[in-house]
Amino acid sequence: MTELSVALQEYLRKAGVEWDGDLLRDGLIVLLQALMEAEVSQQVGAERYARSEQRQTYRNGFRETEWETRVGEIPLRIPKLRSGSYYPSFLEPRRRTERALLAVIQAAYIEGVSTRKVDELVQALGLTGIDKSKVSRICQELDGAVQAFRERHLGAAYPYVWLDATYVKVRENHRIVSKAVVIAIGVRESGEREILGLEIGGSEEEAFWTQSLRSLVARGLTGVELVISDAHAGLTAAVTKVMSGASWQRCRVHFMRNVLTHVPKGDKSMAAAAIRTIFAQPNADAAHQQLEEVAKAMEPRWSKAAEVLLAGEDEVLTYMAFPPEHWTRIYSTNPLERLNREIKRRTDVVGIFPDSAAVMRLVGSILIEANDEWQAGRRYFSQASMRKLHEPLEAAMPALPSPIPVAPIH
Repeated sequence: MTELSVALQEYLRKAGVEWDGDLLRDGLIVLLQALMEAEVSQQVGAERYARSEQRQTYRNGFRETEWETRVGEIPLRIPKLRSGSYYPSFLEPRRRTERALLAVIQAAYIEGVSTRKVDELVQALGLTGIDKSKVSRICQELDGAVQAFRERHLGAAYPYVWLDATYVKVRENHRIVSKAVVIAIGVRESGEREILGLEIGGSEEEAFWTQSLRSLVARGLTGVELVISDAHAGLTAAVTKVMSGASWQRCRVHFMRNVLTHVPKGDKSMAAAAIRTIFAQPNADAAHQQLEEVAKAMEPRWSKAAEVLLAGEDEVLTYMAFPPEHWTRIYSTNPLERLNREIKRRTDVVGIFPDSAAVMRLVGSILIEANDEWQAGRRYFSQASMRKLHEPLEAAMPALPSPIPVAPIH
């Protein structure tokens, strides 16, 4: 046994590993270093110091790093290349969002925001302790990327802009408060979808929305023809003030909910079916006519619902002044709601954020990832349909059938 131990120590010494008595850890160091050497030799096209016609580049020293594992920190000497780059296959690079989530969890522990759910997640990630210096390094890298994303110049016209907010819980001045996370997305004239902005505030007051919209304009937001949002008073006032010349579309989904709140539970399905006939009309004139018929039919039984329906007539049918190919995506905030659900899925893991900076870090990283995926995917609207924005609507539309008759409500 003594001879085996001495032989192992000698092998580790030749491999450049200092023996510390931890066989598993030291053996893993040797194995990983040998694996990196094999991988980099394959990428270079030649073994170390060997001549080969297949050689692509040359080694250029090493960079030292630490890898956290369940057996402790493993020191690695990752080979560098003169041209190109090499990254070990066993070190799967964390996606930006995952690193942001890790930083939030660690910051939560440091600030004393420890919960059973967060503790279970930390253990699932294989972490056993918190290192403040590492949290700081991760946060600085992510904060810089998020800030650059939020402050980038918007060098294009965006005919369509969606605005919405979701809420998260944040620890502030020894209290837990609710913070509004405001997100803006848009579609360029070429049809690509893009995330335009991210702001965090205490509430959705007019002053906050006004500041958010003005920051978008200052960064180059132009050419807005339609703003889609819910009917929050502060938001609509800010849109009128900052986005002068743009039309406003009230989210159809939210509008339906507002109308149906004034209908008894047992009658909601019947009322909803009647209201949907409005949006099934082929053009704006027919839809306005249908809305009046539906309101007239609803008046005897649900007068308040009929009143709300008539009051929102112009706001909820604005989308019909735009190309029909776009209607299903511009009549509501659903495109932004899907993004909000993804954000909530990630933020619910954290529960209570230690501060607003942690919210910005995580949500900003999620949005950067989503925006990258959008740029690599298909256009949101075809270029042909986007060109119709500058054509008379009547010329762009085919011959239309007659309006759908409204069924009587008893």
